[in-house]
Amino acid sequence: MTEFELIRRYFTRPPADPIRVPLGVGDDCALLAPKPGMQLAISSDMLVEGRHFLSTVEPDRLGHKALAVNLSDLAACGARPLAFTLALALPEADADWLEAFARGLLALADAHGCALIGGDVTRGPLNICITAIGEVPAGLALRRDGARPGDEIWVSGTVGDARLALEVFRGRLSVPQQVFDAARRRMECPEPRVALGLALRGLATSAIDISDGLAGDLGHVLAGSGCGATIAWPDAFETIAAQRQWKPSEADFSSENWQSLVLAGGDDYELCFTAAPERAAEVEAAAVAAATPVRRIGRIDAAPGLRVVDSAGHPVDGSWRGFDHFG
Repeated sequence: MTEFELIRRYFTRPPADPIRVPLGVGDDCALLAPKPGMQLAISSDMLVEGRHFLSTVEPDRLGHKALAVNLSDLAACGARPLAFTLALALPEADADWLEAFARGLLALADAHGCALIGGDVTRGPLNICITAIGEVPAGLALRRDGARPGDEIWVSGTVGDARLALEVFRGRLSVPQQVFDAARRRMECPEPRVALGLALRGLATSAIDISDGLAGDLGHVLAGSGCGATIAWPDAFETIAAQRQWKPSEADFSSENWQSLVLAGGDDYELCFTAAPERAAEVEAAAVAAATPVRRIGRIDAAPGLRVVDSAGHPVDGSWRGFDHFG
């Protein structure tokens, strides 16, 4: 199979919306036509085998995740997906692998009306780089620098389960099979919170997606906004689904272990966002409309730094760092 046969067979389709995407795969450049009054939101993410995913992952799930992590960035900006490009390095042109990868990738793209408009294919170690393009009304993009003292901190979905699955794969943790299966799906097949991001336009004061760990990514919001924060550990603990299914003793799995999974785990692709406390009912209504559960876990403070407190308000000791490729 040649490079061009590969592209034609697995990744070439006519644009579903020829008005917004007049030209897609097959030319030197693609052409996009965003609606009047819209700004483009653009995000790139690279997935490298052995660094971002295990060799055991099923190719359809890998295709899904490769696009999902980019759509998650658009969600954090409040942008509606428009199109994406795919740069793919492959050790070999394996037809079965490509069929499954493309199926997972394009199923998620279709679910969000996001057209594949071009990219590149080459031979090399397995490496996937996607650039996603969305559109958002001018002035309504969600950003990291809008949090203000007194705002409440919210998190969507579940946080920490993906890291739990990774620890099982590494042989550092043993959990019941049903807990592992659920956590593995969270790690390999995350759901980008696009609907929630759209619903939070004009409502959230700041937002970020949780890719490198809750504490680390919230730290980016605090740095951009010039604020600090206090997280209530009992509320943050409730965001990890595994604790609802699995009740190990403190001797088998300590509070410190749970804190590490939730606060520094990463690979969650949920949204962490802030909103004024008087708008809490609107946040909850937006979450219902987006069919996405959310939970309040803390507040924004004027004093710099991130603090974690227990149910009595006492500080919880610990150091939680976000993932750093060169750290």
